[in-house]
Amino acid sequence: MGRSSGFLAKTKKILKVLGPGLITGASDDDPSGIATYSQAGAQFGLKTLWTALITFPLMAGIQEMCARIGLVTTVGLTTTLKRHYPKWLLYLMMVFSIPAIILNIGADIAGMGAVANLIFPSIKPMVFSVAFTLILFILIVFLPYEKIVTFLKYLCLSMFLYIAVPFFTHPDWTQVLRNTFIPTLRFDKDFIEILVAILGTTISPYLFFWQVTMEAEDVKHANAKQLILARRKLIRPNGKEHPDKREQSFVIRLIKKMQLDVNSGMLLSSIVMFFIILATGTALNLHGIKHIDTVEQAAKALEPVAGKASYLLFALGVIGTGMLAIPVLTGSLSYIVAETFGWRASLNKKYWQAKRFYFVILVSLLAGLSINYIGLSPIKALFYTAILYGLTCPILIAIVLHIGNNKKIMNQYTNSTLSNTLGFLTLIIMTAAAASLIYFQFV
Repeated sequence: MGRSSGFLAKTKKILKVLGPGLITGASDDDPSGIATYSQAGAQFGLKTLWTALITFPLMAGIQEMCARIGLVTTVGLTTTLKRHYPKWLLYLMMVFSIPAIILNIGADIAGMGAVANLIFPSIKPMVFSVAFTLILFILIVFLPYEKIVTFLKYLCLSMFLYIAVPFFTHPDWTQVLRNTFIPTLRFDKDFIEILVAILGTTISPYLFFWQVTMEAEDVKHANAKQLILARRKLIRPNGKEHPDKREQSFVIRLIKKMQLDVNSGMLLSSIVMFFIILATGTALNLHGIKHIDTVEQAAKALEPVAGKASYLLFALGVIGTGMLAIPVLTGSLSYIVAETFGWRASLNKKYWQAKRFYFVILVSLLAGLSINYIGLSPIKALFYTAILYGLTCPILIAIVLHIGNNKKIMNQYTNSTLSNTLGFLTLIIMTAAAASLIYFQFV
């Protein structure tokens, strides 16, 4: 009993210090991610395990860049684009981002409705989808996002059950290690499609906007006066600028703290990703289930460890990650629109303080909900969302890279050699994967 209470106390302590980076990591394993990783494991067994090892440094590098932009500028990514770049680039970014985010919202809502139907088969999934949409809007409007996270992050812990599955299914650990460290590449439509989906769901564009904005808001709320001073340059009588050494060191300490937070979040996300692929690869693929078309099939991956409770635990995990991710998705979209038009925007403001901001959130939820009526299965919708992200992501990565290297925006806190290496490597890989997928559509 003492050990159990001690473990719970430590878990609560860890979850209590959840920062923007860890929230981003948790949101990255949303229903779209779960569906994509499950499909990868079921369809190709262990052959895509290596992607978890490759994507971790790439996603950590991009998210660190976004977080540093938010920390230094103290404004959102859209505001930075609006202030320093041509308007056509801002509109191009919106064209590439908003449709994908709305599809993701709709796919997540549909996925949550479908898994709730697993527990209560007599109630139609659409009823649950409508109910979740209403609940989410009420939560987003009436509660600060931090309070929503405080509760929902515990539901997401069910995703860690995937870590236990391989120890019950007894995979060939030599093959696990081999597929983890030696990449398997197949140049055919199905394999490239799954690679683009994995890349798209792990390096999702909406998380770029979220990371920048949350880091900027975190900075403002932490200690406004001290942080403003830390970013202000002192002007010499001759008009030349020079940064105060103490203020520089203060900002550097903030950046290091942020990097630890971001890297922890991305590592957490990658571990969950790895074990979902491993679990579905051993529990589904080896038993002949090679295509996941329904949530029931995806839930079966937890059966070796959870038995009859597998549906319940899978449903709780999907609902928990969906309830955590959808405020991030709707918030990201609303920040984009609000910053573009100069509206007041913050998830920490009351409804009457930012009516237009919350109206965009309502519209995005309703637009997402409407996708439920097009007849696409939730699993397919979630998977196609990941593919769409994979196709549109290179444009956003190029923009983030340019901002991160722009001294007019970042001052002395521009990208390091490591950040640029990871950033350009991500851009090359995402572009090559997207181009390959487009090529296979026509051959």
